[in-house]
Amino acid sequence: MRMTVFRTALAAGLLAGTALPASAQIYEIVGTRAQGMGGAFIAVADDATATWWNPAGLATGAYFSSVIERSRTTEPGDAPGGPVWRGDGGTFSVVFPALGLSYYRLRISEIAPPPSTGDGAPDRQDQGTTGTGVRSWATNQFGVTVGQSLGDHLVVATTVRLVRGGLALASGTADGDLLDHAADLDVPMETEGDLDLGTMASFGRMRLGLVVKHASEPKFGEGVNHLVLRRQVRAGLAVVTRGLVTVAVDADLTRTATAFGDARHLAAGAEAWLWRRRIGVRGGVSTNTVGETGTSGSTGVSLAVRSRAYIDAALTVGSDRSREGWNLGLRVTY
Repeated sequence: MRMTVFRTALAAGLLAGTALPASAQIYEIVGTRAQGMGGAFIAVADDATATWWNPAGLATGAYFSSVIERSRTTEPGDAPGGPVWRGDGGTFSVVFPALGLSYYRLRISEIAPPPSTGDGAPDRQDQGTTGTGVRSWATNQFGVTVGQSLGDHLVVATTVRLVRGGLALASGTADGDLLDHAADLDVPMETEGDLDLGTMASFGRMRLGLVVKHASEPKFGEGVNHLVLRRQVRAGLAVVTRGLVTVAVDADLTRTATAFGDARHLAAGAEAWLWRRRIGVRGGVSTNTVGETGTSGSTGVSLAVRSRAYIDAALTVGSDRSREGWNLGLRVTY
């Protein structure tokens, strides 16, 4: 018991000593098509991932859409001491014209580098301990999405979620994979409500979207195990040409804390469908406009395995340390 208390206190001290921010999930951790377009998807959102990206997208897509996805984002991939973070995601969502059901399982694991101790001798109590603070937070999000058209050009919608979430921290050493150690932590879970609000305006081939995510800012735990899903606001514009080519731009209107500091992304991307919509290709770029700025490029592809059933894949690389990773999904639309 005393050792558990000591390890928790040590981890808390390491994390506090390195000023690791209270991180949150970036928008781009979910959505294979969105990832392939560089994260420009707020005004597109025409498949089942609209339940994450923009609830109002329910009215713009196919009559029925279902998505199963797996994703991982890791940055940087080769740093032994941190800061490093890894995001693992699993998604299942299904939507009809005015109703969506979704489940998102997210796990964010982080490493804080050991604080600098200079040339002084180690404290007698820690006997030269050189641990590294690790922490991991998890959410299981169950959502119901509903929308309403207001006239011929505007849709408003909301996703109401029941969120099971929590945060755990510990100390680790340089032996073994610290991210795996963080991902294996037993996270104490609590249940809170959450709310996303979205709008979509359509004028011919142009669409405008605006979303407020985590409007209620749900809170979990207390003290060093305190986790808050901070409110995020994002806007987007898309132009669709005969349903075959889409060009989109997104902009975060708020900042999101990550293990490397604040992120506020500006993204642009495109999607094109070829060979009677049996192959889709995507590309995009995004940049972080605050803090540790950086730019990343994304590419993606969709392959029809049968009529209206697709395997989607996306890859993102670059200098924006909050974005590098991959997504893989199976999507069905009617």
